Amino acid sequence: MSSATTDRIRMLADELERAETDARPVQPLSERFPDLTEHDAYAIQDLTLRRRLAAGATVSGHKIGLTSEAMRRQLGVADPDYGYVLSSRVLRSGDRLAASGLIAPMIEAELAVELSRDLDAPVGVADVAAATAAVHASLEVIDSRVRDWRIRLVDTVADNASCARVVLGSATTTPPSLAAVELRLRRNGELVATGRGSDVLDDPLNAVVWLANTLHRFGRTVRAGQIVFTGSLHAAVPVAAGDTVEADFSGIGGVSLHLT
Repeated sequence: MSSATTDRIRMLADELERAETDARPVQPLSERFPDLTEHDAYAIQDLTLRRRLAAGATVSGHKIGLTSEAMRRQLGVADPDYGYVLSSRVLRSGDRLAASGLIAPMIEAELAVELSRDLDAPVGVADVAAATAAVHASLEVIDSRVRDWRIRLVDTVADNASCARVVLGSATTTPPSLAAVELRLRRNGELVATGRGSDVLDDPLNAVVWLANTLHRFGRTVRAGQIVFTGSLHAAVPVAAGDTVEADFSGIGGVSLHLT
């Protein structure tokens, strides 16, 4: 990596951190720097994470994005992407979140897999199933620090896969087949989305397999006790101050969030 590229990575990490702190978006990275690569984008994400860890933050888990074929086609990529989840960004069902600290939030309902052991890659679905301590009903609040959600792959990867907050709800230690789980999502009591577990790479456990094997290539491991947010079962739903969102997952339970 050239010094110029290193300087650019540092500059863009600075920009995205300020954008999140100030809730003021930046112009798309992909438009300003057409030569920015996926490798560069993950380097920006990793630099931001290392800075936060150095400041005392801890990682609670991981999030996986672009698990739907439609979204991957839209961004012209073959694989999902990933980001990290800080412990300070984890909410509980029924919590309230101030929308004023966000830019353009949207909600995704997801199945979250809590692990009982490290996933020492390479792994398969049977390994992930054996390592699953619990499955949670969850919501992810996504928010783009890139103006107007004008994102390509490098934009969302550099922006920690557009993660803002996650919300944990009901959990089961004896989950049903995750591919068969059915979702109903309501905003202010109105049904706004439905989905099935099979909408996430055919089975959300496949998403965890992909993450563990991908991180392994970079010398990293998904650890026992961490939670993996496996990706949305539906198209993201915009939300604003005053909205209450409730998701119900068959065989698992529910989760809710109110935006103030």
